[in-house]
Amino acid sequence: MEPERLRRRLSSAFRLRGLVLRPDALKYLTEAFQSTSEGELDDIIENVIDAVEKQPLSSNMIEQPLVEAAVQECSRAPDEAIENVFNIIGAFDIPRYIYNSERKKFLPLSMTDLPRPSLFGTARDKAELFRERYSILQQRTHRHELFTPSPVDAHPDDSKNKFQLKTVETLLGNPAKVGEVIVLGMITQLKEGKFFLEDPTGVVQLDLSKAISFCCDGRAGGFHSGLYTESSFVLAEGWYEDEVFHVNAFGFPPTEPSATTRAFYGNINFFGGPSSSSVKASAKLKQLEEENEDAMFVFVSDVWLDQAEVLEKLHMMFSGYSSAPPTCFFFCGNFSSAPYGKNQIQSLKGSLKALADIICEYPSIHKRYR
Repeated sequence: MEPERLRRRLSSAFRLRGLVLRPDALKYLTEAFQSTSEGELDDIIENVIDAVEKQPLSSNMIEQPLVEAAVQECSRAPDEAIENVFNIIGAFDIPRYIYNSERKKFLPLSMTDLPRPSLFGTARDKAELFRERYSILQQRTHRHELFTPSPVDAHPDDSKNKFQLKTVETLLGNPAKVGEVIVLGMITQLKEGKFFLEDPTGVVQLDLSKAISFCCDGRAGGFHSGLYTESSFVLAEGWYEDEVFHVNAFGFPPTEPSATTRAFYGNINFFGGPSSSSVKASAKLKQLEEENEDAMFVFVSDVWLDQAEVLEKLHMMFSGYSSAPPTCFFFCGNFSSAPYGKNQIQSLKGSLKALADIICEYPSIHKRYR
């Protein structure tokens, strides 16, 4: 591609994402993509922009070092960073992403103005939790086939099967009766015995007297089968009149296959670990799974190590698996049958030592695991 045409294409792509390339950065990308085929160029540019946005940006002016790092990240093989097939990721090591409705993508917490997570949160943190949950559910629901706008040339019957999500603010701002609308919101009980539907735009009182039967499709009036509690996010269908939303049916926001989510957000690694991208896209791991179809994980919960009967059963389990050890064992708590007390720590240390002694009695298991 001609250098001038490539420069215009690069500048345009970055501007569409609210970014401006400095001359040195534009020159670097032009030289880097000079030999790229036109059919692959769009995808490569999008991947580079995604990699740029992952970095901590102080402004929308993009310097050369930023694009260099982005190009290096995109050119690195996805399996490069995977040294261990099996990794343990701590709860506090899982990266946190926030959905940005303006960019329509997930951004690392470091790229937002939100404070760092704390074990002892404030009232604002609780509000942010529900606001973030609403944003995630809303963007996913909008992608569902029932809520996506029909194409201009679509058949009239297809348009009849489409629905449009409304906000609470839309209802509150309408003095007349509003018929047959669907609102995504959270069930709350702001007054005793009275339920409300809340979203970031406002709150409206609910009348549930008509929504008393249960049905599977949720279209004839009633509830989708499920458990509805306070703080649940639901799709409420009904009509609005006299500052009250009269609900005909409740339904949960639709689920979405991971393949659909990945099509919109790429191979972001939401779970953490050594890989910079989702390990589900790793060809190496897929090959290992196919070559080890008989691999087995053993999960054991409520392992009360202070009970002699439990230790005896652990002996029995290890003895049975010693000839053909599984890939790994998972022991889940609680590890003590007694409630917490002043001697809890010492008791737990002694119990875990007893577990270690049992494992050491079976060399085939002890030498294989860490």
